[in-house]
Amino acid sequence: MTRPEVNNIEHIVKNVDLIVSKSDAEGNITYVNPIFIKISGYTQGNLLEKPHAILRHPDMPKVIFKYLWKNIKEGKDVIAYVKNLCADGGYYWVLATVKMAKNPDGSFRNYMSTRKCITENAKATISELYKTLLELEKQDGEEASENAFYAFLEDSNINDIEAFNAYMKNLNK
Repeated sequence: MTRPEVNNIEHIVKNVDLIVSKSDAEGNITYVNPIFIKISGYTQGNLLEKPHAILRHPDMPKVIFKYLWKNIKEGKDVIAYVKNLCADGGYYWVLATVKMAKNPDGSFRNYMSTRKCITENAKATISELYKTLLELEKQDGEEASENAFYAFLEDSNINDIEAFNAYMKNLNK
């Protein structure tokens, strides 16, 4: 599937919208709900068995996904802001909660992500952070972006995933 040409059209996620997807251990999409299809503009066929990365907007710094995957692979829930790319080249912002689901015997079942709308305050704050991280990534490489991200966490007294999740949730008030 060819990635769309990026434009500046924002698709608004409403308070009543709850976007849900599931993916396998490699991050390939195995389920999407109708709201996901409606907001993203992709068909179910365009999404299933494709990596979640097809939705990655170029404004998203890689370090955010690296941090997310590191934690969910360890079985820790992650709450993070994500700017996703729509089929028409537009975008939408969400607050994503990503979890590892397990079978009754404790083995891996899938990753599940639920996404909801974000406030303008959260969008403005997180956009600035992501812009800074992305500029570093482009100019000085991924390691520079990652160092800046971890410096931000340290400066913000975000010492673990629970503190990170609380920070992300509190931004959305």
